[in-house]
Amino acid sequence: MVYDPRAGEVRGHRQLRRFVSRNLSWLAGLHARAETVACTVAGGRAVVELLAHLDHHGRELAWPVAVVAESPDDSSVVFRTYCSQWPVDERRHLRPPVLKPGPARPGDVVGRYQDGLAAGDTEAVVSTFAPGGYFRGPFGPHYAHRGTAELRSFFTRCFSAGGGIGLQHCAVTDDGVRCALEYNCVRWGSHELPPQAGIGVYERGPDGLLVAARVYDDVEAPVGHP
Repeated sequence: MVYDPRAGEVRGHRQLRRFVSRNLSWLAGLHARAETVACTVAGGRAVVELLAHLDHHGRELAWPVAVVAESPDDSSVVFRTYCSQWPVDERRHLRPPVLKPGPARPGDVVGRYQDGLAAGDTEAVVSTFAPGGYFRGPFGPHYAHRGTAELRSFFTRCFSAGGGIGLQHCAVTDDGVRCALEYNCVRWGSHELPPQAGIGVYERGPDGLLVAARVYDDVEAPVGHP
């Protein structure tokens, strides 16, 4: 089974073959090539982060995509793909939940980051990053915020809509270096949102602080906010 932002749920061999064929044709037309950013493997689940380099209206586009592969039994594999479609078609797409909220909760620095995010506490979030750490949103490398000053400015804007960002935690894949959290975003500040699926990958440095946070979703901020 495949959960894809563009195609939705793809089930069965016939639909899967059609999905793969159409995707390959579409990507070939864009002269796509994939660059692996990181791979997180734990508990029978793998999270692969990619940058898909595309020819987009005559310029190269680096499109962040994360794919989760999980085998619930010996005869099946489930793939869940997360990304924003804005870089490709300049539209936000409401992505309904892929997973239900679960009991798993990230710990250590990732848990502190999540607590600060939910509370809208800029200083708490910024304190979880190493001095040279960065946050990269779903639009690509040009939308990264690196270092304490940039991070503080970015999260201050994020929390200016009336508070923090509320996530339902669904699944955690943690290999000790990177922690991938699949979630449903349900609140941005004082604005309740229809639950929207996404994933964040949080990478720890040698000192236990975050050297990177990379987010893959298509959640739209409240009007007038980042």
